[in-house]
Amino acid sequence: MFNKFRIVVAAALLQLPVVAGAQIKKAPSYPLITHTPYFSIWSNTDQLNGSVTTHWTGKSQSLLGVVKVDDAAYRFMGEAQKRYRSVLAAADEGSYTCRYLINQQPAAGWQQPNFDDAQWKTGNGPFGDDRDKVGVSWTKGDVWMRRKFTINELPKGELLLNLFHDDDVEVYLNGKLIKQIKGWTGELKYMKLTPEAQSALVKGENVIAVHCNNSVGGSWLDVGLGEELPQPANNAIKAAKQTNVVITATQTTYQFKCGPANLKVTFTSPLLLNDLSLLATPVSYITYSVSSADGKAHQVSLLQSVSTDLSVDQPAQQVEAKAYTNNGLNILKAGTTAQPVLKKRGDDLRIDWGYVYVAAQNAQQYINQGTDAITSFINRDNNSEKAAKGRSLSLNTILHLGKVGAGPVSKSIALGYDEVDAIQYFGTDLKPWWRNDAKATMEGELSKALKNYAAVIAKCKATDARIYQDALKVGGDKYAQLCVLAYRQAIAAHQLVKSPQGDLLFLSKENFSNGSINTVDITYPSAPMFLLYNPDLLKGMMNGIFYYSESGKWTKPFPAHDLGTYPLANGQTYGEDMPVEENGNMIILTAAITRVENRPDYARKHWKTLSTWVNYLAEAGLDPGSQLCTDDFAGHLAHNANLSVKAIVAIGAYAQMADMLGDKAASKKYSNMAAQMAKKWETMANAGDHYALVFDNKNTWSQKYNMVWDKVLQLHLFPQKIYDTEIKYYLTKQQKYGLPLDSRKTYTKSDWILWTSALTEDPKAFHSLVDPIYRFATETTTRVPLNDWHETLDGKKVGFQARSVVAGYYMPTLKRKLAAVKK
Repeated sequence: MFNKFRIVVAAALLQLPVVAGAQIKKAPSYPLITHTPYFSIWSNTDQLNGSVTTHWTGKSQSLLGVVKVDDAAYRFMGEAQKRYRSVLAAADEGSYTCRYLINQQPAAGWQQPNFDDAQWKTGNGPFGDDRDKVGVSWTKGDVWMRRKFTINELPKGELLLNLFHDDDVEVYLNGKLIKQIKGWTGELKYMKLTPEAQSALVKGENVIAVHCNNSVGGSWLDVGLGEELPQPANNAIKAAKQTNVVITATQTTYQFKCGPANLKVTFTSPLLLNDLSLLATPVSYITYSVSSADGKAHQVSLLQSVSTDLSVDQPAQQVEAKAYTNNGLNILKAGTTAQPVLKKRGDDLRIDWGYVYVAAQNAQQYINQGTDAITSFINRDNNSEKAAKGRSLSLNTILHLGKVGAGPVSKSIALGYDEVDAIQYFGTDLKPWWRNDAKATMEGELSKALKNYAAVIAKCKATDARIYQDALKVGGDKYAQLCVLAYRQAIAAHQLVKSPQGDLLFLSKENFSNGSINTVDITYPSAPMFLLYNPDLLKGMMNGIFYYSESGKWTKPFPAHDLGTYPLANGQTYGEDMPVEENGNMIILTAAITRVENRPDYARKHWKTLSTWVNYLAEAGLDPGSQLCTDDFAGHLAHNANLSVKAIVAIGAYAQMADMLGDKAASKKYSNMAAQMAKKWETMANAGDHYALVFDNKNTWSQKYNMVWDKVLQLHLFPQKIYDTEIKYYLTKQQKYGLPLDSRKTYTKSDWILWTSALTEDPKAFHSLVDPIYRFATETTTRVPLNDWHETLDGKKVGFQARSVVAGYYMPTLKRKLAAVKK
């Protein structure tokens, strides 16, 4: 990275023991199964048995593990899910009839049970603006709804309100106000009620009445009631004592004390960036290794229960499950009865088509309901259920390890997901990459995965060592740990498919943002890790954007923001363009590919398009008008100095590519243009001891993270004094959990801080910028997969989670790699 820093790190390494991979023991959330935006399971507590495992969105996707040592049982994985029963079904269980008014004020007493609603309209709930889903279309203003229902017996458990509202809502039960909320929820969710509110429910006829007002954006109203059921008592099971957890790039390993036995559980997702076949195979391993802790031999068996919630969007959806054998394997398979393939798009959604699989060799498998799996296992019930329909079923695998002594005994299962059709691309449904072979089957992939287990694990361990050591040499242990934490998350935010034109497509989902697919300004911050380990995957992020323009489907002189909303890539759905932002991103990343590959082939293929885009920057890039940049959450900004840097660097990068292509005239023209613009920029942004956020207000400041490409691509457009001035100023603005993004707020983006850290040649300054992000990652109280937008004062999440942009943490490593590549 820089010579002095290399010497410091090398000296430090001599004092450390040699390690194969990072010894990472703390994360905001622990990756367990990580493949695609739909197949991604995490543990959000430091103890694996401290909570129900979840999808990255936070919805329950339960993995429950119990080991039996002699006659004692220990739960080591997951926790029993809460169980609910519908008292009054919401629309997730089917449409319902109700009376309603839209934008027509009802008479007084409309919420009372005896109110005469005969003149109201009759329709089916829910209400909203998505006509593919709703019973009654309602797009703005107010809706009043009344729903009568009869119950014969009051619930014994806690009564809960099941509500999805957008925006403000007030809910009455038999005339009593039981809930009033300002704002909105993004989903149907159970809400606690006060004892007084619960007492409003009576035997016989009841009326639930709701008023909802939509003031801005989307509209939605759905309501029901539920009962929380008590968990079945099971005093025979104990909690295993977790003694260690270690995260490496491809594996998460836990260790437990289970009475007289030791248990090691390893989750492996073989996401090898240089092996597309393994990368695309949607199969992870869970490996269990047991040994005696007291020198005596013990009889050991193990239960792994996998919820069919892995295959649904909402738990109320009905699934079908079966157990069968194929090619010597015991296999469990489950999926929704409806199979609505590629019928949904959006952000906070889970897949509800395709099939989840659990495969093992020499295993006992059966299907039942929820926590009944544990009872059956402990009591040795002869449960032979091999097929079932229902909701939230359990797919159960029992592994018999036999007598276990001091020498460890190990067994593995394979957990996979077949999305069938994964992406819709301009009207064509595309299958996952692994299905490019027409003869491929999920049973075949599971069999191959278990057959090749030892070889795959060896490759994973080699990758783990390389990822950690590469980053360690550049930035030390804390920086290396951040890179390791980012690895699986960044990859699993993508889906790999082949376009109808034969191009590789590696399409991102903009997780917990707006759900866009293949967003250009998500690709941009994600690029460093893929440039380091497989630039073809970066091309896969860019190919669709180039095709969109070059096919004539997108005709503007700058790239689209996105290709749609995941998983439907049928054209931009974001409401506003980002002309300078996306132009600069695509040009810079194309130049980065040519530098990494040390050949201009990819640039040559798209040169006409790149030339159109660079000419737009030549006209509009130096002093951008009011528009959004990648930090769109901060709002519109005119005269954005950092956005201007992007345009200048992109023009310089274009000149560099023209030189590689042998077009000396174009290279000279745009090289001179970028140099002149950089000089003007220095004058326009100069605020004395720093450079401003906007040209017209010198009392502002911002991270100039876009300037890193001037260093990485060795363009030499900006003098070193600008870097030195900025870094010195940034260090005066540091907070406990990082450097704020700019002078407007105290929040930050951790990926940009890692880019900013690569602007300096001073190791002390580098660590001053990086170490607070390590502190954030290990101390934040927000327990979700790494969120890249957090508050620097308290380390809490502001927005976003589980996004691919954390691959940007690899920027300092990329900088070092390209510094060794001759121009």
